[in-house]
Amino acid sequence: MWEAINSFLTKVDDFVWGPPLMILIIAGGILLTIRMGVLQVRKLPLALKWMVKNEEEGEGEVTSFGALCTALSATIGTGNIVGVATAIGAGGPGALFWMVLAAFFGMATKYAEGLLAVKYRVVDEDNHALGGPFYYIEKGMGTKWKWLAKIFAFFGICVGLFGIGTFSQVNGIASAVEGFFDPNESWSVEIPGIGTYSWTVVIASLILSVCVALVLIGGIKRIANVSQIVVPFMAVLYVLLCLVLLICNIKEIPDAFVTIVKGAFNPKAVTGGVVGTMIVAMQKGVARGIFSNESGLGSAPIAAAAAKTKEPVRQGLVSMTGTFIDTIIICTMTGLSIVIAGSWLNPELEGVAITMDAFQKGLPFPSFVATFSLMLCLVFFAFTTILGWNYYGERCVEYLFNRNKAVVMGYRILYILAVFIGPYMTVKAVWNIADIFNALMAFPNLIALLALNGVIVKETRDFHAKHNGSY
Repeated sequence: MWEAINSFLTKVDDFVWGPPLMILIIAGGILLTIRMGVLQVRKLPLALKWMVKNEEEGEGEVTSFGALCTALSATIGTGNIVGVATAIGAGGPGALFWMVLAAFFGMATKYAEGLLAVKYRVVDEDNHALGGPFYYIEKGMGTKWKWLAKIFAFFGICVGLFGIGTFSQVNGIASAVEGFFDPNESWSVEIPGIGTYSWTVVIASLILSVCVALVLIGGIKRIANVSQIVVPFMAVLYVLLCLVLLICNIKEIPDAFVTIVKGAFNPKAVTGGVVGTMIVAMQKGVARGIFSNESGLGSAPIAAAAAKTKEPVRQGLVSMTGTFIDTIIICTMTGLSIVIAGSWLNPELEGVAITMDAFQKGLPFPSFVATFSLMLCLVFFAFTTILGWNYYGERCVEYLFNRNKAVVMGYRILYILAVFIGPYMTVKAVWNIADIFNALMAFPNLIALLALNGVIVKETRDFHAKHNGSY
């Protein structure tokens, strides 16, 4: 059954992630980059400074750093550890090149999303700051485009329930926990009609579902509070592990870069025909890049809208740092580690197993230490991603159903159930589903960014003119 489902999902995935969407993503990022004078390079130091410095007298629910951490909690997750591995496994090392290139232009896209989120946000009767693509589509493009906003909201709900938010994250957690505690599935149970699974997977899904439920009750403020503690700590730990691996194999890095660049344009030259064409490398790189950093997806501006700030440009710059940290730093480190270790060449490995194998080979620690460290990072990364995407999904539900609290609560229950069943799906099916819904969610948002690019440029120029170019 799963083979037939996987085959169907693969065909749909290849269709939605065809040339039209990839051209739209890359072209949109290039357009914004050119029109704003390569802002992602010129203003990156300022963006990194503002990332940790709260704006005085800002309006909103959480600090800019809290909003960024909420957004990062949704982006730094399995995409950085598992997504990179699946991209390289399917498209060869060249997929990493396209992932990073898309992220560079994606920084301009993420800036635009954060700016529009604050500019067009609304405050409801409960004093909650609401914003995101549905609001800047409706208010920026006009009410005649409200249908496009509703399409975005619908697919946003689907991405939360079936894509980035639940299945892929929980599946990654389960795989990592099983790989550490019960790699041979010696402690297993047969679930009728589903299959045989390790008890560690069953127990992990139960514990995770309970923990998610407890945090979600507290809303955006509790999610932001948890994210501000967990995300920076785990990001630093993971980066340190990658740095140790890369330093210990520093002589291999130049060859790894050569392999990545060659593989981007001629995968078969470095793989011997193990993977497909340049188009496959580009497709997997861009798709997994979007999965990881969410630039153009339209999710991050939902969190950005809650930031305590008066300046849309300021929040745009802070939002931009998310893509830089997530993909250009963390994903690049993961990809280099996998290429250096050669783990992607093993056809018996998939998903987190590829990254785990790379860490075991590359780190100067006993195998169980490397495995445990990676498992710990993945568990906490994925946990915060689950929390962040519930927030996104609930905002989409609120918009689509006129803030009906009963419907929101129903969505929250379905979300927790999706977390529970995530481990029992195949890795390939999980990632194909995530890719498909990501693509469908990205289309309306990218259309809005292109339509409103004039507003983005004007807002940016007015801000710098107002401050006499001091920023």
